Amino acid sequence: MNALMLEAGRDLQLREVPRPELGAHDVLIGVKACGICGSDVHGYDGSTGRRVPPLIMGHEAAGVVAAVGAAVRSVAVGDRVTFDSTVSCGVCEFCRAGEVNLCDTRQVLGVSCADYRRNGAFAEFVAVPEHIVYALPEGFAFEKAALIEAVSIAVHAAKVTEIRLGSTAVVIGAGMIGLLAVQAFRHFGCSTVFAVDLEQSRLDLARSLGADATYLATDPELVQTIQAATRGRGPDIAVEVVGAQRSITAAIKIVRRGGTVTLIGNLSPTVEIPLQSVVTRQIRLLGSCASAGEYPECIALMESGAIRVDPLISAVAPLADGAAWFDRLYAREAGLMKVILRP
Repeated sequence: MNALMLEAGRDLQLREVPRPELGAHDVLIGVKACGICGSDVHGYDGSTGRRVPPLIMGHEAAGVVAAVGAAVRSVAVGDRVTFDSTVSCGVCEFCRAGEVNLCDTRQVLGVSCADYRRNGAFAEFVAVPEHIVYALPEGFAFEKAALIEAVSIAVHAAKVTEIRLGSTAVVIGAGMIGLLAVQAFRHFGCSTVFAVDLEQSRLDLARSLGADATYLATDPELVQTIQAATRGRGPDIAVEVVGAQRSITAAIKIVRRGGTVTLIGNLSPTVEIPLQSVVTRQIRLLGSCASAGEYPECIALMESGAIRVDPLISAVAPLADGAAWFDRLYAREAGLMKVILRP
């Protein structure tokens, strides 16, 4: 089969590689669409340590079942499906509690790190365990289905935040996940949602997807401006979707006393926090990791139009053009959001 192989830092090559082998509980999926995630772009230069070559990246995908292992019962050849990016064991204490994203032996498709190597879906075929496979409705486009994983991250973050009806929220970072978070936090109970980003074009998109107001991160009066828009208190919730020092510090400063800062971004391995501000203002810092089985709910939200993804798809291209699109995303080409590759 053809696969887009990360051979070295910033070196992607289309290669002929063997099809994945199937275990008794595995499903072989013919990939029809796979999205380029920001974590793939950040990782393909080798700086994050989680994309160690040689590796087939890609974890936002959908396709058609091509073969099943001997013990598989829930899906059949020809079924239209998507699958979780997190490969969980299904039997550990966390999995039994429904916290599959915290599985003792979790792996992520398309990731290679110190603990494991797991090839992903920038290929004609990918093999995954049956229990992380989800059926797609008829007529649900594969390109749209490739964004279910990203939607699930925003939905999971909204649910673990435990939003009170009528809350105000600010989303810091209006990239892919941030734009989905704007929609998810509103759907799950926020009456007012603000968005903050460095690029005006992304803020314009956030506004079109439901943000009540938007602010440039470069505004020296950002904290005071948002506090003024919330009766001088600050929003109840700050959602940080970048994972960098400056934006995390801003989230803590902006949120009201007793508020919640939900951390989704995972770019910097370590950051400093203004400890006294967190303690004396009784701020709750909450990490949100991946998703935990929200795929069926996300599919329903996307079908109903409660969460819109079509405006986020910038391009659909053949897998053979993947290296060129990675370079354009890595260079932060203006106007590019989600690029979908088709093997």
